[in-house]
Amino acid sequence: MAKKYFSDRNLKFLLYEVFDTEALTRYEYYGDHNRKTFDLVLDSAGKIAKDLLWPIFEEMDRRPPELSDGTIKVHPDVRKILREFGEGGWISTIVPYDLDGEQLPHVIAYACQFIFMAANYSGATYSGLCDGAARLIENFGGKALYERYVPNMRAGIWQGTMALTEPEAGSSLADITTIAAPTKKDHYLIKGQKIFISAGDHDAADNVVHLLLAKIEGAPSGVRGISLFVVPKKRIEDGGRLVPNDVSTSGVYHKLGYRGCPIAQLSFGDRDDCRGWLVGEPHQGLRYMFQMMNEARIGVGLGAIAMATAAYYASLEYARERKQGRRIGQKDPNLPPVPIIEHADVKRMLLFQRAVVEGSLSLAIQCSQYVDLMTVSGGAEKQKYSLLLDLLTPVVKSYPSEMGIQSISQGLQCFGGSGFCDDYPLEQYYRDCRIHPIHEGTTGIQGADLLGRKIIMYEGKAYELYLDEVGRAIVDASDVPALSAYARQLADAVEALKTLTEQLQAVAMEKGAEVYLADATLYLEYFGIICIAWQWLLQGLVVQKALDGKCRKKDERFYRGKFAAMQYFYAYELPKTMGLAARLKNADGLTVSLQPEWFDD
Repeated sequence: MAKKYFSDRNLKFLLYEVFDTEALTRYEYYGDHNRKTFDLVLDSAGKIAKDLLWPIFEEMDRRPPELSDGTIKVHPDVRKILREFGEGGWISTIVPYDLDGEQLPHVIAYACQFIFMAANYSGATYSGLCDGAARLIENFGGKALYERYVPNMRAGIWQGTMALTEPEAGSSLADITTIAAPTKKDHYLIKGQKIFISAGDHDAADNVVHLLLAKIEGAPSGVRGISLFVVPKKRIEDGGRLVPNDVSTSGVYHKLGYRGCPIAQLSFGDRDDCRGWLVGEPHQGLRYMFQMMNEARIGVGLGAIAMATAAYYASLEYARERKQGRRIGQKDPNLPPVPIIEHADVKRMLLFQRAVVEGSLSLAIQCSQYVDLMTVSGGAEKQKYSLLLDLLTPVVKSYPSEMGIQSISQGLQCFGGSGFCDDYPLEQYYRDCRIHPIHEGTTGIQGADLLGRKIIMYEGKAYELYLDEVGRAIVDASDVPALSAYARQLADAVEALKTLTEQLQAVAMEKGAEVYLADATLYLEYFGIICIAWQWLLQGLVVQKALDGKCRKKDERFYRGKFAAMQYFYAYELPKTMGLAARLKNADGLTVSLQPEWFDD
């Protein structure tokens, strides 16, 4: 296995040099923390990743979960992972002090999650699901539900899940058919099926607590009638005794990758005795669930970044050690072969990986910083960061997910035939990462969300705020001689984005929503490339300042490599927007008018 799966130096460069995370401690809410405590937390996360997660990364893939006697059996160390994360406060990092949490900034919590997921994505997901489900109950469930479920979820004793998807409905939540029948007691009777539920059942937890979407009998049709319920696998009877709650596991999916965490098919109420407890108000379930879904979307993007980062470092290590061929122009066969990292095309592939993963990680940290600024701000400032986060969520979910696969593919190519074999980890990263464009809303859904809702919401306010953010980076870089050309290139790309967006809105008025959104996925890709170019310019500003200030010799190589990755992105990736724009401007509705029968042989 590779010796390295993430860069502590790069992570702290982004946290402290680019985004000045320490400045958050000037706010009262985060005032108990400082750079020293942040570093202690990050170092502790690194140790847990190294000692607990990384050693079983391959083993969890080779020994996937199995359904036996009605329960899914997982790797025995999953129980140890959950307990360690619970006892160490890792499931409570951002929870306020008054709820017994650590009250750390989201940006530090996400950085820790990145470290865990780079070491072992499957192993890290269990605790993340517990955290998201527990926070839904904390925010919307009331005191009784909180006291009954959250402490054990935060302790890593009980598993939490998000139970949305159904066999026939898929991503169309308006069509879910799971029913909640009122009773004369404090609970509802739940009946229905859910599929693709991550960690939906396993033997590493003493109970599984589902945050489940269902419709109360007689509810309005569509998404307006969806409510949210707590539905445990085992309910608590008098005296604290756990008894089965008529939740059965009808299947476990056998997956391409991400095998260490089970994806379950669940049946609720086969014996008409599955009890669920309403969270918050009736018919508000989708609004509540979107809190967890949006956090999960950022988490999905972060997971893709983590996997692609680990794959990059495995590729880099191999390219430095593997000797093959000679430099072009060296014809003497008696000359010794050179490490493949000396070949220009291998350096191109490595630069592509670095440009994708470090640009994407920068965007993820930017978004998590917006969450923190929302937490400590009020009024117009709070709204500003909320709108920016709303706009960028589909981008931070989708760009790393799609490009992470391409990045790992280039890494696999660096290995040649060895990369196609399971002697090296790239084939597992490639399989593991493929779920991310599907998880928590497909790329197509994210594209429709960005172009169909986020760009135009509040009369384009979020979009305008984003343009302002990018514009400030362009202005700052324009005054730096080494960056001015890149600033102009990004400025031109932003102007083209503005023009294209206006043209597409005219298409919506003229030809309707179906044609307008037909290529929304391409628009998302286009928008994402510009987002990452913005992030590289932000990094470039810090890099150039360090180089101009004659940084220490041992840091110079890091900064030179950073600058080269930025150059690569602007030379190779940003120009791709021109081809995308050419297609997006052609509102011919090709895929709308295409008839299904034309696909026949």
